[in-house]
Formats: sequence, structure tokens, C-alpha cells
Amino acid sequence: MFSAIILVFAAAIAVCDAHSQALAPRAVDCGGNSETSGEVVRVIDGRSFLFADGREVRLAAIETLLPVPGDEDEARVAAALAASTALETLALRHEVSLHVVGASPDRYGRLVAYAFIRAPSGETLVQRELLATGQALVSPTPLAARCRTYLQDAERDARTARLGLWGDPYYVVKQAVNPVDVLAEQGRFALVEGKVTSVRESGGITYVNFGRRWSERFTVTVLKRNEGIFASAGLTPKALDGRKIEVRGWIEERGGPAIEAARPEQIKVVN
Repeated sequence: MFSAIILVFAAAIAVCDAHSQALAPRAVDCGGNSETSGEVVRVIDGRSFLFADGREVRLAAIETLLPVPGDEDEARVAAALAASTALETLALRHEVSLHVVGASPDRYGRLVAYAFIRAPSGETLVQRELLATGQALVSPTPLAARCRTYLQDAERDARTARLGLWGDPYYVVKQAVNPVDVLAEQGRFALVEGKVTSVRESGGITYVNFGRRWSERFTVTVLKRNEGIFASAGLTPKALDGRKIEVRGWIEERGGPAIEAARPEQIKVVN
């Protein structure tokens, strides 16, 4: 276990060092309602850190693999530690400027923000660097179109190069045909891939099913009131029947494992 973690650390540090030596000017402004800055004195995990004045920052638009107390999955623990190390390499003891999302801290007292590190050549978006090194995943939260494309491109390139998390995709992309394996991620952010076997409506919910026994198999749920958003993106739930798709979101238990899809960005048609 420990040797694997050390190797992950070394890889993360090497990749992040390479990026930090060639920081590009800010390529896209992802928005935010206010700006502030501070010195990073502690990294809490792969997506959050503390400023010297005590303010806690949660990086917007990305998710990382986070272990829970008592977690015995060595790969998940190693991935979480690698993400923390990557963020430390990028930001620890550096002055970081924030574009804060929302007018006030979230319910946990954190500033949710896009973080930029200053350099002689310009500024680099911390979120993009974590995605580009395979240490994070793009969140399905609402994003400006240019920002989403910018971040998705970084994730795609890391995936193609099999960097970080993508070095062993089993731990990132779960298979819908293995509902027990998917349900083991309950409460966590995950990607699930599989072929849709049926699409059914009941009450105010559309169920995108991945097996005949839908109450036991993986299911994607779409609230009827959200279907207009999907339709405007050219992705109606009924059109997914028989298609192989990849879904990202938080795993719930509804008899079997499920993800609620509130936005079309959560679903990608594979074939």
C-alpha cells in the first residue's frame, strides 16, 4: 500500500512541477461575483485549502476522490493523497487570487471560488491544472459555456494520456452492469458507464434504466420539470434508450444505485 502511495506522490509532484515551470496566461475567465486573495498555508484535501487569515476555500467546478474515515480501499486513499499533494505543489505558500462564486460563504463557511496563481507569464487556473494532471474531475454544476469547454478539454487530455486517476480507469468509471460495485460509492461523486435498456416515466420522474430489474440495477433519474433543459441541449431522456452512455454525479440508493441527473452535462453518449 505505502509503496503504491509513494509512487503516486512522485508522479503527481513530477507532473505538477512540469506545469508550474510553464504557467500559461489566463486562458478563460470562469466568472465569479467578487475577487479576493490570500496566502495558502494549509491544504485540507485535493479541492480545498486554508488562507493565512483562516478563510477556507473550496475549489469550484471540480470533484476529487475523497476517502471516508476507515476507508480500506487503498487505491482511493492513494488517489486522495495524490490530489492533495498536487494541490500543495501548486498552491502551498503561494499568493492565490480568487473569483468567488456567490455573494457569501457556503453553509460550511467556505469560499467557493475559482483560484488563480500569479506568475511572471500570467495566471494559471488551479482547477485546470488539477484536471490536466488527472487529479480531479469536472463537476456537473452550472458553468459558463467557455469555462466548461476549457475544463472539459483538460480532463479529456488527461484521460487520453492516462494521467493520475485515469491511469486505472476502474477506480473512476464504474460499470452499470455491476450494481454492487456502483453502490459501494454511495454518497460519493462517480462516473458510471453502461447501456440503457429502457426509459420509463412514473409520476414526475423519468427513469433511465440499465437492467430489467430496475429496482435492483443502476438507474438515472431525471425530474420531469428538468426535461426542458435536456431538450434544449438536444439530449432528451427517451432518446437514450438502447444507447451506451456515461453519467457523472453522486451515487444514491433507491433500491439499487442511482444518480439524479439535473443537467445535460452529466450525461455523455458513448455510442
